[in-house]
Amino acid sequence: MMSDTDAGVEPSPVQNISAAYGRISRQYQQVLDRWTPYIMYRWLGTAGVLSVFMLRIIFSQGWYIDGHAIYLLNLLLAFLQPKFDPSIQDDLLADEIEEGGIPMTSPLPNQRDDEFRPFVRRLPEWQFWLSSTRATVVALVCTFFEMFDVPVYWPILLVYFFILFALTMRRQIQHMIKYKYVPFDIGRKARYGSSSR
Repeated sequence: MMSDTDAGVEPSPVQNISAAYGRISRQYQQVLDRWTPYIMYRWLGTAGVLSVFMLRIIFSQGWYIDGHAIYLLNLLLAFLQPKFDPSIQDDLLADEIEEGGIPMTSPLPNQRDDEFRPFVRRLPEWQFWLSSTRATVVALVCTFFEMFDVPVYWPILLVYFFILFALTMRRQIQHMIKYKYVPFDIGRKARYGSSSR
């Protein structure tokens, strides 16, 4: 059987665009795959893009930070939260005990069970990095278009962001203390059992 190109029929423009999009998306994914193991360099690159964005805001004297900062705060909170919320697990456990069922185990260690379970984030580090970098690049590109420069009274936005940050982080830290988990494992060893050697 002969294909369209063998028969002398040229591919349609839609097929050309589709093939080009597929080729570009594969190359983009290959670049991302190569960057995966270099955590520190990825975050340094993101910090560099964020610095360029902040300098662009300062020199252009625009008001571009409101939505971007709140989006980054939302990503940070998802990064700090466990995938399976222990408060919901406790509610389900209480409901099952009331109904006389077999209790479920929580994904985090607690007083009833000292078994080590690794911390599983709601938003993995890779997705956190990728989403924050994409958002920063989009915000940087938006600074070059006058239509995205919405005039607002920036001190109110700044105070609003700091209040929002303080309240949400306070709630998150209280949640961490209540359910005894730490979302970072830098320099800690996992302990299995209560025996000390």
